Amino acid sequence: MQQKALTGIIDDSGKLAPSYAYKKLRLIRRVEEKIERLYPSDKVKSPVHLSIGQEAVAVGVCSALEETDVVFSNYRGHAHYLAKGGDLNAMWAELYGKSNGGSGGIGGSMHLDCWDKGFMCTSAIVASGIPNAAGFALANLMKNDPRLTVCFHGDGATEEGVFWETLNFASLKNLPILFICENNRYAIYSHQSARMKSDNIVERAQAFGLKAERVRGESTQDFFEATLNASEAIKNGSGPILLECMTHRWRDHVGPGEDRHLSYRDNTELDKAIAQDELTEIRNKLPKEEVREIDEAVETEIQTAIEFAENGTFPKAEELLKNVWA
Repeated sequence: MQQKALTGIIDDSGKLAPSYAYKKLRLIRRVEEKIERLYPSDKVKSPVHLSIGQEAVAVGVCSALEETDVVFSNYRGHAHYLAKGGDLNAMWAELYGKSNGGSGGIGGSMHLDCWDKGFMCTSAIVASGIPNAAGFALANLMKNDPRLTVCFHGDGATEEGVFWETLNFASLKNLPILFICENNRYAIYSHQSARMKSDNIVERAQAFGLKAERVRGESTQDFFEATLNASEAIKNGSGPILLECMTHRWRDHVGPGEDRHLSYRDNTELDKAIAQDELTEIRNKLPKEEVREIDEAVETEIQTAIEFAENGTFPKAEELLKNVWA
């Protein structure tokens, strides 16, 4: 298995360092809990799709990538953005609709980008990042650019025709791309079993000639190892790979709140996922003083970003037509 050269990400055994994993998971969780708290104030100027409960996929996958590798995400992209090292100040300013945001305050939560860290601008259209990612991978292949392209998408996106067309094209052209299917089992409020006869995303991807596997562990380490192996294989010429990463969404499909009152899923399913929260498990294994230091550093970082957003200015009216062509 390929080893990361970055100090602090892995321990002596080659596994993700617990303190590193905890800080990444904690940052994402606390950012989204802050969004929950501030959203009713109308300071956040766009709809939000929270990743609470799904953080392990983002952290595990992105921790296994090289800094130059490029990530395509989707409208539930806060965790991917932060796990890839996106600028927190720019993210908060974008959420606030301020001109010092990553997209100039005109994109909001569903249109985050941080090219400096290899994070492409996200889109609100389901599955739209998938063909874009394939196009980027094709360009890299044609230029002999060694960067890996990683495409995050949900299980719902696999029901869009463009997903299967892209898998076929990626396989045909032997593209250096890694598809990450975050399967939280729900497309808005519809369970996977209500949308497809068989739970066989991996098998259907394999039918197009891709290597594909389901990562069942739902732990940061499991996703990290699977991504390391896949990344190494792709960079050695294996062609595209799909990893189906099983996870759970704790909050509503869209918005900051709980959705238990909608009764579309059994509360015991959600309660079990929360009881197995890996953030808590890692926290309990770390020295209390180290946890305190990490928690304080995270809170300071978030507060600094919020102040950065608060002090920003809104875009001017004439900027509405900037970068718009007819």
